[in-house]
Amino acid sequence: MSAFPQTIYFMGANAPVGEVPDLRGLKVEGDLPPEVRGSFYRAVPDPAFPPKFDNDHTLSGDGMVSRLSFNGDGTADFIQKYVETARYKAEKAAGKALFGKYRNPFTDDPEVQGTDRTVANTTPIWHAGRLLMAKEDGRPYRVDPVTLETLGSYDFSGALKSETMTAHVRIDAETGELFFYGYEADGQASTKVAYCVVAPDGTLKSEQWFDAPYCAMMHDFTISQNYALFPIYPTTADLDRLKAGGEHWHHQPELDSWLGVMPRYGNVSEIKWFKGPKGCHSYHMMNAWEDAGGMLHFDACLNNTNAFAFIREPSGIHMGPQDVVGALTRWTVDPKADGGEVVETIIGPPGDFPVIPAKLQGRPYKTGFMLSMNPQLQGPPLFAGPVGVSFNMLLRLDGMDTPAPQVTNALALLPMAGFNEPVHVPAADPAKDGWLVFIMDQQIGDNQFIHEAWVVDAGNIGAGPVAKVHIPTRLRPQVHGWWVPQAQLDALS
Repeated sequence: MSAFPQTIYFMGANAPVGEVPDLRGLKVEGDLPPEVRGSFYRAVPDPAFPPKFDNDHTLSGDGMVSRLSFNGDGTADFIQKYVETARYKAEKAAGKALFGKYRNPFTDDPEVQGTDRTVANTTPIWHAGRLLMAKEDGRPYRVDPVTLETLGSYDFSGALKSETMTAHVRIDAETGELFFYGYEADGQASTKVAYCVVAPDGTLKSEQWFDAPYCAMMHDFTISQNYALFPIYPTTADLDRLKAGGEHWHHQPELDSWLGVMPRYGNVSEIKWFKGPKGCHSYHMMNAWEDAGGMLHFDACLNNTNAFAFIREPSGIHMGPQDVVGALTRWTVDPKADGGEVVETIIGPPGDFPVIPAKLQGRPYKTGFMLSMNPQLQGPPLFAGPVGVSFNMLLRLDGMDTPAPQVTNALALLPMAGFNEPVHVPAADPAKDGWLVFIMDQQIGDNQFIHEAWVVDAGNIGAGPVAKVHIPTRLRPQVHGWWVPQAQLDALS
């Protein structure tokens, strides 16, 4: 194609932006908390060239990594660069798109057949002094955390055998270990899943493979103190469909969902499968934790179907956004049982992008945060992102370690404004709740937008930002982000 498609995935707030000039010495308005000293990294899909097919969508965009640095002098810097993947470099040399449909290599141009086609556009991951940009369809790319220069594809010094790595890793703050998995680990539409554990120094110390019940979109997973949990939802891949030039994903509402549970330091032969409801889907988990009685709780933002229209429609599921019903949902299982069924409890409102303090990963927790839609919004929302509409309300939930958590505080935006996913910054005082940092997007006219970084007190989100930074350039909606304290960056030099 010579121009970007005139669809919601490439228009308005979703219009491609490309690289922007470095922005230095940006003014921080308000009172910046002393703990908010470091860098906020964001992963942004942003296609460098118009796609080959007009039904392409947001998630195919080339990976862009941005860094918003809060400096010691009270200013902020913003830089943003493409992740120079093998795919990006091949298309840049050709001056056009060479890779075809989303996650379908059989639709690529002949000259790039066999080329690593990941776009590394989903999550910046920080561990053991390394910054990785990851997307679940391939291995991550390592990026310089200061300059954002791409350093190359990363395979843990040749130790990783899986062809893929999730963009949703889990880090145990107490042990310093990183836990991850790769699905479709040995190729397209495979049921093989690689479960991996990385030591605090970044050494891959364990990689074990198992078979999922079927080839599913395994976007996220969780750990508890003693277990690793693998959710399986019926958004499925089929090799014959791919070879025929079809879509990678179809959602199959007639299939059961599953939750795989194994000891997190155990053998994959110990995995037990618990059956869940038919047809449901979740992209993101808030946490998993064990109660005093040994029961295992898995908290996720669950929907009655796949949230993405570009997956539902090829699947023959014709539903409007209003028909996608969801809630923060808890699945409870007895990890000592030999499988069975999950016990499902609705514990919160619909929404996504759940956030908790890193120190509580895999442990009983009292407080969580998530994005949702304001049911009382007096005006249109911001049309942006892969779903087509941005979340416009930030929620705080308390009592997460009880059967009935409650929304205790909320921050609502004006019409035509939306949140990007927040990151949590811990407070120096462990008795305090810390801070949430995120980008707020707002449309103020025809193809006119403002973008601001907000810092919000996690203990009083409804009060709005205590500090903010206006970013004087166009930004595309992000997927996920990561906070890195300045002390950890200083330790690299």
